[in-house]
Amino acid sequence: MDCSINHLSESAEGYLKIEHYNDLSLDVMSNAYQQILQQIPGEDAQREGLIKTPIRVAKAMQFLTQGYQQDPVAILKSAMFKEDYRQMVVVKDIEIFSMCEHHMLPFFGKAHVAYIPNGYITGLSKIARVVDAFSRRLQVQERLTTQIKECIQDTLHPLGVAVVIEAQHMCMVMRGVQKQHSVTTTSDFSGAFQKHATREEFIQLIKSNLR
Repeated sequence: MDCSINHLSESAEGYLKIEHYNDLSLDVMSNAYQQILQQIPGEDAQREGLIKTPIRVAKAMQFLTQGYQQDPVAILKSAMFKEDYRQMVVVKDIEIFSMCEHHMLPFFGKAHVAYIPNGYITGLSKIARVVDAFSRRLQVQERLTTQIKECIQDTLHPLGVAVVIEAQHMCMVMRGVQKQHSVTTTSDFSGAFQKHATREEFIQLIKSNLR
């Protein structure tokens, strides 16, 4: 159960801020981050720049994982319309920002999503919102790709769904192998997109630049 509420406060600079967070979780998380700061060798957790860091990080973590409080199926159904259209619908270059569940470091990039309607379409923005709802969780890219595909397939029952995600992972860039320019690509297809010709059309469309 999500007990988060909106908080309205005035900043030191004089502008109003609206923040959405769970007070109880915020206290627990900020205390935990305070303890983590105290364990960093050579750092002073009480210096000016770090005094408010635990609560800032706690608020940021709640924001970055807000997808757990969002229902992707409800998002699609909120703008689901009957329509006799059976050609490919592609929404590409959807920005994604997620958190790797293995190292709690970000990965980010773009998602490309397509479906072929079978009596129902959904609002184009809802596709992007579904991507956001699943990405704003602790994730691995492989599972994220499949969750988006399955949600659209199970809700709209289209003739097929295609999802491709291209992302950079900070766990590879900042630590470990430290390969700054590596990009991970994952894909998942259902229905009509399992046919080579349909899948190839989708791949060409997401590569094209129509500007």
